[in-house]
Amino acid sequence: MVVFDKPKALADVQMHYCPGCTHGIVHRLVAEVIDELGIEGKTIGIAPVGCSVMAYDYFNCDMVEAAHGRAPAVATGVKRANPENIVFTYQGDGDLASIGMAETVHSAARNENITIIFINNAIYGMTGGQMAPTSLPGQITQTSPYGRNVNECGFPIKVCEMLSQLDGPEYLERVAVNNVKNVKNAKKAIKKAFQNQVDKKGFSLVEVVSSCPTNWGLTPSNALKWVEEKMIPYYPLGVYKDRSSK
Repeated sequence: MVVFDKPKALADVQMHYCPGCTHGIVHRLVAEVIDELGIEGKTIGIAPVGCSVMAYDYFNCDMVEAAHGRAPAVATGVKRANPENIVFTYQGDGDLASIGMAETVHSAARNENITIIFINNAIYGMTGGQMAPTSLPGQITQTSPYGRNVNECGFPIKVCEMLSQLDGPEYLERVAVNNVKNVKNAKKAIKKAFQNQVDKKGFSLVEVVSSCPTNWGLTPSNALKWVEEKMIPYYPLGVYKDRSSK
């Protein structure tokens, strides 16, 4: 009896992510959902700039490379040109919540029928660990060596809470992948987000609170503890908007 097998939608290649990085977990969940929904042949992923820039190497579906932050705009164009395809973006917080914030907000406001997987690890990963829009108050990064000063840099952006104030979005949920229970809940949210697109319901975004051991300066196990003790209290998990529940 097979207990576990690699998802068919996940390429059989070695990933480049750092030890303890949770990008790999989320990649697997996305691939499992694509398999279970039977949509691999018509799925198109959008990979922007950041740690996820090489996502096009990891999924066995068509992939499009987007400029930094522009994935929702590219996804909008791809979806409108090919409405029967399933289109998703895979973005980090520096990408989505900084340079790509306008694209994110306006695609949500228009309720574009796309799915966004948003990785929130509170830091710029690929470019060396700078402070991100989601870095916590007091968090030490390469560009905030004394901790994030909210009087100078403002407060972290809570994407799900912000987008929930728009009339457009169909579904917004924040999840985490720091333990088995949360991983299972994350998969349910990702599957719902893709199913919403299949059902032509509109814009769905799943925010995944994630770890970045390398740029946090922590071991993988301590990074997961930091997610539990610091990240989740500031970014509470849960559904922030779901039209189907009304």
